[in-house]
Parts: sequence; C-alpha cells; structure tokens
Amino acid sequence: MTLQEDYPPRLLPEKYQTLKEQTIDWSIANSLVIRPTAEVALPQNISVIHAPVALFPSPIPREAFEEAVNLQPIFNELYHKMSLDDAFIKSTIQKVSEVDDFVKKLYDIYLKTKDKVQVSSNKLDSFFQQHAFISAHKSDYLLHMDEGEVKSKILQVEFNTIAASFSSLSALTGKLHKYLVESTGYFDANARINTESLPENASLTSLPKGIAKAHELYGSSKAVVMMVVQPGERNAFDQRWIEYNLLQNHKVHLIRKTLAEVSEEASVDPVTSSLTIAGKEISVVYYRAGYSPDDYPTEKQWEARLLIEKSKAIKCPTVAYQLVGAKKAQQEIAKPGMIQRYINDPIQVKKLYASFAELYPLDTTPEGEAAAKLALENPERYVMKPQREGGGNNIYTKDIPPALARLSVSERSSYILMELIKPPPMKNTVLREGELISGPMASELGIYGIFIATQDGEVLVNEPAGHLLRTKSADMNEGGVATGFAVLDSPLLV
Repeated sequence: MTLQEDYPPRLLPEKYQTLKEQTIDWSIANSLVIRPTAEVALPQNISVIHAPVALFPSPIPREAFEEAVNLQPIFNELYHKMSLDDAFIKSTIQKVSEVDDFVKKLYDIYLKTKDKVQVSSNKLDSFFQQHAFISAHKSDYLLHMDEGEVKSKILQVEFNTIAASFSSLSALTGKLHKYLVESTGYFDANARINTESLPENASLTSLPKGIAKAHELYGSSKAVVMMVVQPGERNAFDQRWIEYNLLQNHKVHLIRKTLAEVSEEASVDPVTSSLTIAGKEISVVYYRAGYSPDDYPTEKQWEARLLIEKSKAIKCPTVAYQLVGAKKAQQEIAKPGMIQRYINDPIQVKKLYASFAELYPLDTTPEGEAAAKLALENPERYVMKPQREGGGNNIYTKDIPPALARLSVSERSSYILMELIKPPPMKNTVLREGELISGPMASELGIYGIFIATQDGEVLVNEPAGHLLRTKSADMNEGGVATGFAVLDSPLLV
C-alpha cells in the first residue's frame, strides 16, 4: 500500500484536542517522559514533561521493516568481527586520528590496551581477563525512493555501537499508540490504524536481558552493573527503565556514575584487574556517555575511560567497538570485497551491500579528491559526516561548499561523503511540549541488536532487540530526539 494523501486522518479540532490530552496524560502516567530544559525545570529535578511523540504512528512498508529486522543479526556479527580486527582498526582509524583529536584520544586508549589482545581467526584469547563481550547496537535506516519509482527501499544511515538511546521510551511509544487505537480508534477516521498493524517492540526488556546475561558471565553474584551517564541527563527515565528491569526481572543491581565520578572513586586491582567503585565490584560497564567530546571536558574523564578499559569488567562497548562505529569505518566496510573478510554467506553479503547508500572518503587519495569534486559540483545530492555520534554534527547540501572551502585538505579527511537518502513524502502531526505541529515528515527506523560472545569466540546471543522510530519535519536534516530535532514514533506496517 502506498502512502496516500489521506494519512493521517483529518479530524475536527476538538478530536485533536482529545488525542492531545490523552497522549499527555498517558505519557506522564506511564513514564513516557523526559526532564524539561533548565529554563523551565523546577529545582532538584522534581519536574517532568511528556516526551516528544508523534500523535499517529507513521506508515512503514512491512517488507522494509522486516528486511531491517532480518539484517540486524548479520550486522551484529559483522561489527563484532570488525572490532577484533586490529589491522582494520589501524588502517581505518589511524589517519583519521591525525586530524581529529577526539578520535585520536580514543585510538590512544586502544593502542595502550590492545597489546593485551591476541586475535586469531577473529577469536579472542585474552583481554584483561574480560569474560565476555556484549554489544548493544542500533542500525538506522531511511526509506529511499528513486525518481520515477513507486516502491521504496531501506538504506542505512549509520550503525551505532555506543550509547544507543531510547530503547525504553520507544517501546512505550508503541504502547501509547496502541492505547490510542483501543481507546479512541482514532475516531474511526482511518481503518488502517489498527493494533494488528502495530508491531510488538521488545526494546524495553531486551537490553536489560542482555546486560543481565553479561553480568551472569562475569561470574560474581556480589558485583553490580555500572551505567556511565552524563551529568544532568534529561533522558534519565529512558535509562531508569533499564535499571528497574534489571532489578525486577533479573535481580541485578545497577549504579549510575559520570566519568568524573569514576575518576574520583574507582580503582582497578593490580592483581585481579577487577574494577571497584564505592566499594562495589563492577561486572558490566554500560555506556550512555562517552560518545562525544563534550563528555570529556578535562583529562580526568579520559583517565576514567582508560581505567575502565584496563579492567576485566565487561564493557558495553569496548573502545575498539566504539572506533569501528566511526563513520570512516562505515565508509570503508562498504567497499567491494570488504564484508567478505568477515561474513562468509554470499546471500548475507549481498543483503548487507544492498542496504548501503553510496559512501566516499574525503581524504587526499584520488578517490577522496574525486568525491570532493562531486560534492562541490552537486552538493544537493550529499551529506558530509564527521566521526561523531549524538546528532547535530553533519553538514548538508548547500552548506557543503563553504565547509569544504573552510577546511584544509587534512581536516577534510576526518569527514566522509554520503549520498543523501530521499525518503518518500508523508505527513503526520507531532506533539512537543504540549504543542501540536502538523506537516510533511520523514521517519528514521532504528533496529536494536544484542550480541554476546565468550572469550573463545562462542556466540551466545545474536538477535534483533526491538526498534525505534524517530520522526522529524521533512525540511529538517538532523534527526536526534535528545537534540530536539525529532520526536518518538512507532511504525504502522502497511
């Protein structure tokens, strides 16, 4: 079914008001909330507001959704093997580290710790006695429709290997839309919106389940999980659901610490390599911070990151995992023949390549020079991406030529060039801070994945772990919810 002009349903103003009131009340009653900005917050974080959400679920072709879900275990395996490949990390990251200080500091930590790693046939023999690997991934896609086509396909935007957020609130958004269907039927304005077309979302429980498994593999019932967080986190409730699920469903305790607190309070035993903080041994370190230069305002945050990396605590992710999540690694792995280094199944290889948009280096190689020329001649077709996560970092279309003029050739090397994905037109109404906003929209589909492997390479868990849909105004380039560009949504399979 195509995305028609009659979606979302056109309602009378009083019915929109009813949906708005029910959405706000359900969200607050069910913890689909965030902390308000500092300008409107009450002291001591005692106030909340509803999370920004779409009023109606957004149509996504069922075939595209299922394809994205089926791709996730293949991507999980691919990035795990990439993270164990020292030669790939060196060839991909070293040159970027020469022009990007943030990447350099991460790469330095990797170099300081990699001597403890001996990799043979993508199996880990020793890594500071780390008992296992756990990775919590998210692969993001946009629907792409070529000119003259009537059927869209998914193309990967990026692959997240650290701090993939909203796993809790995304599941709650799906529950919100099911509630609105069941309570109002959206006033029978559109029969396509029904509970059968709203897929179940396991993301609320899948990540805690994975962390609990890693905790079990660590082997100490007295140990606790540590979540590394940013100070003043507005999205704390998305994170708290992980903590509460761990305790309620798995009897595993979680503590929250900033990198500054780790620096001041943590230590690593020189004999056992165990990480201890505030008298508690840490089994798993789960990062919800550390992906941005802003998370390292002083050297003590970098010292904390190195300290954690040197310990035997199971890191989610290791610094190697974070490095292969860089945009440069995404561009490199898309080259012909690269995936086959890690994935043997030719059908799986073909599926991965089919999900890639066109990606180019912007370095000093002939290929990089040619890509820069393409970007200058046809900037409306591309986006420049630096080695950053968290939204708000990319350079789009008309802003590309002045950016290239401003950057030196070596500085340009820290970016990649990506084909601009063109999603098909759609409309929706979104709710942000109590205000309804209607108009053309675009949605980005994220599929979560959990991968757990032992020291000797045995894969224990490799599965998709729910989904996230973020919807933004069609004329807005960036798509992060936490950065204020997008709202939480759920897919309506059509």
